[in-house]
Amino acid sequence: MKDVEKVARLARLALTEEEKENFRAQLSHILDYMEKLQKVDTSSLEATAHPFITKTGWREDQVFPWGETEKILKNSPEKEETFFKVKRVLE
Repeated sequence: MKDVEKVARLARLALTEEEKENFRAQLSHILDYMEKLQKVDTSSLEATAHPFITKTGWREDQVFPWGETEKILKNSPEKEETFFKVKRVLE
């Protein structure tokens, strides 16, 4: 129960006793499952960055017209020539 209260305090959550008990039970189930996973031999498995085989989302660049520059820049609070002008982010 102390772990739940500590996490709740750090997250600035006000929990009722019923909520604390509910979260304590959930946390206990999660930790029990993690303990089971620790016992699984994974030494023969290759490390992966993602659990699923995925294709890269890369595609060829395509050039297409954006429309009338002046019409687009008309909505900008500040512009310089044909560019949006914004405040400097990095010093």
